[in-house]
Amino acid sequence: MADSPARSDPPGPVWAQRFTGHALAPSPCPPVVHDFMALGFLTGGSAVMQQRVRYHLQPGDVFLVPAGERHGTVAAQAPEAWGISFRPACYTPGELGALLDPFERAVSGASTVVPIPASRQEHLAGLCAELHRETKHASPHAHAELARKSLLALILTEIARASSVTATAGLQPTLVGDALRFIERNCLLPISLREVAAAVNRSPSYVATTVKAATGKTVVEWILAGRIAEARNRLLHTDERVDIIAERVGYADPTHFIRLFRRTHGATPAAWRARQRALRATS
Repeated sequence: MADSPARSDPPGPVWAQRFTGHALAPSPCPPVVHDFMALGFLTGGSAVMQQRVRYHLQPGDVFLVPAGERHGTVAAQAPEAWGISFRPACYTPGELGALLDPFERAVSGASTVVPIPASRQEHLAGLCAELHRETKHASPHAHAELARKSLLALILTEIARASSVTATAGLQPTLVGDALRFIERNCLLPISLREVAAAVNRSPSYVATTVKAATGKTVVEWILAGRIAEARNRLLHTDERVDIIAERVGYADPTHFIRLFRRTHGATPAAWRARQRALRATS
């Protein structure tokens, strides 16, 4: 969706555009590579996007496009979407910060789709519409530039919250917050309590006790939560086999992954995928 021929390069630090079924070619768009970051927020219809693998998007899904990632539209049916493009280099290092975490995880191999909760979709669409109004008629005034930057930050905040496994962790002292952020960014890698402790410069026993006391979950449970969340996203939005997904989320043994998934959701990954897709098809 971010590769519409209507605009291939943002005219400034941030740009917003509305896409409809008339703006997207009915045939597959050739893959493109951008030197800026982009995202597409599907508000109607459906789309199949290619970025390393194929992703099936429904209304409420955000598709992330990190800079340098080859991507394209494979198919679309009456799509309606907002497209946002921006150049992080135009911002100071602290202006976006952790808001770019979902893009960084996508570069590392995580899913590029972020489902937005139904209760926040209208709000996100409103932010995109307001950014579109601000960027359509660019103003040289400093307050206009600040407005555009603020709206982009709010949009990225909604996406970061929706993609975060640890967003509802409750009270997060600095140590706990740092530990959870490390887990969220690296949970698909072969990490354990030892690596988490090393990342925050504390002993494993201290980190284990502190995280458990602050969140009610162990470090291992947080790692599992991140991996299962990624697995759900891939089950829902891709056609990858269960064994492939198991490997992508850090489990070389598919049987072990299936057992962990069933313990969490009461169904095998294949059964959960079938049920969720049936619900989406009827909603």
